Amino acid sequence: MSRRNRVTPFGDIIATEARGLLFGNRGVLHDDSGRLVRTWQVRRWIACRLEFKGRRRELLRPGRFTELFFLDEATALAAGHRPCAECRREDFLRFRHAWMEIHPGGSGKVDDIDRALHVERIDEGGKKMHPAKLADLPDGSMICEGNRAWLVMHGALLAWSPFGYGERRTIPATATVLVLTPPSVIDVIRAGYDPSLHPTAARGLAASAPSAKRHHPRQPGGR
Repeated sequence: MSRRNRVTPFGDIIATEARGLLFGNRGVLHDDSGRLVRTWQVRRWIACRLEFKGRRRELLRPGRFTELFFLDEATALAAGHRPCAECRREDFLRFRHAWMEIHPGGSGKVDDIDRALHVERIDEGGKKMHPAKLADLPDGSMICEGNRAWLVMHGALLAWSPFGYGERRTIPATATVLVLTPPSVIDVIRAGYDPSLHPTAARGLAASAPSAKRHHPRQPGGR
C-alpha cells in the first residue's frame, strides 16, 4: 500500500506508487501511528536531495519530520518549497542570489525568505494562486488549467502527473492563467534560477523550438 507522502504542484499530499526525484519536508505532519494529521507545521518548506552523505531514514518515525517526495524541482517550487540550504547548498545559493536580485536591499536570511514564501503559498482557503498572462511566465513555471497542473515550456503546456509530464497543449500567449508557482519564485526563475525537470519533460523540449526570450530549465544532474 502506497504511503501518503507525495506532493503535487497544488501543495496537496497524496498516496501514489510513482517515484520522485526530490525529497523534503515541512515539519511533523503525522501522528505516532504514521497517519497524516496536518498539511504543514513550520514555515520552512524545503526540497532536498534523495541521497546525502549516506544518511538513511526510517519513514514516519514518531516525533520526527514527515518525509515528502516531489516529481521534480518545478513541482516542489510550485508547491511552495525552496532548495535545502544543507544538502543542496549550491542550488540554495543560486536561489538566494536570484532572490536578492529581485529584492534589492532586502534580507537574504533564510528565515526571512521562508516567511515571505509562506505568505505567497497558502491562505485559509488553501493553495494561493495568482493570475498572470501566459506570455509573462518563464519556463519552469506551473499553472492551473481545467483543474489540472501544467508545466510552462516554450509557450506550450505539459500536463503534470505523479509519473511525469504527458499531454502537450497550447493556449494563446495573451491568455490570463492561474499560476501555482508563488510570485517571488516566478521572479527568481526569471532572474536566472533554473529548476530541474523530470526527464519526461524532454518531450516538450523536443516538440517546441527554444526561444531566445524564454528560460531553459536544466534537466536532473545539470547545473
